[in-house]
Amino acid sequence: MIGEKDNVLIVGLGLIGGSYAKGLRPSGCNLMAITRSQSTIDYALAHDMIDEGTIEEDSAMIGKADLIIFGLYPHTMIEWVRRNQQYMKPGALLTDVSGVKSGVIDVIQSFLRKDVEFIGSHPMAGREVYGVQNSDAAIFHGANFIVTPTEQNTPEAIAAARSLAQQLGFGRITELSLEDHDKMIGFVSQLTHAVAVSLMNTNDDTTHLKDYTGDSFRDLTRIAKINETMWAELFFLNKKNLVGEIDDFIAALEELKDTIVREDTQAIKKLFIQSTQRRKQFDK
Repeated sequence: MIGEKDNVLIVGLGLIGGSYAKGLRPSGCNLMAITRSQSTIDYALAHDMIDEGTIEEDSAMIGKADLIIFGLYPHTMIEWVRRNQQYMKPGALLTDVSGVKSGVIDVIQSFLRKDVEFIGSHPMAGREVYGVQNSDAAIFHGANFIVTPTEQNTPEAIAAARSLAQQLGFGRITELSLEDHDKMIGFVSQLTHAVAVSLMNTNDDTTHLKDYTGDSFRDLTRIAKINETMWAELFFLNKKNLVGEIDDFIAALEELKDTIVREDTQAIKKLFIQSTQRRKQFDK
């Protein structure tokens, strides 16, 4: 459990990093931040989200941290750790919030100092807006949190990641391997974003259509407002899993299309009943 004696450094103070800061504020720990925008640091300081912050890769600040939380894009995070691990204190624990693990966590662990430990984690929470000004610790309350340990992780690090999730208010905390995490995320997160993006790119008459859409269209396409840099990186890193999920989705859509073409009442009702039953599992 993070407390008053702990020094916590958040690297990348965006929506999720800022929400972590707000969620950890009641612990009384010393909260530090390194991010690329001075306006972000100014905002966080003005709103009492952090105790100190900088846009520099400050070796002294890095060296104080007991826990470093990375809110960076995967490739950026890998290079940041490579450059700055020399400044980290022995025994420091590192974790992340990134949406892909294979080719990221294992890469970092392959070169990381042996007296520093990286435990992968993924908060399954977010919003379709970005930036520290939109951060809100409430997005974590009751949400799912995934810890992705490898053979290089100690029981203590796994327990610390789970404790962090509990402290932030997550409702369900689970553990998955890097590979199982990426396969799962390819379906429940990346495919859904791919569908929303594709739907919005199917028809360019948005000026006209926006006057007639209902909640179903708005709900389905909410996540089409997407960070193009981050999601391109995530899609490419998880290409094999995501392409497989897209193929399966196309097959399911073709099956539905075929029942419509044939006007097969029983077949289409069966698909509707199945989807309804499956969706109800998420309401529990």
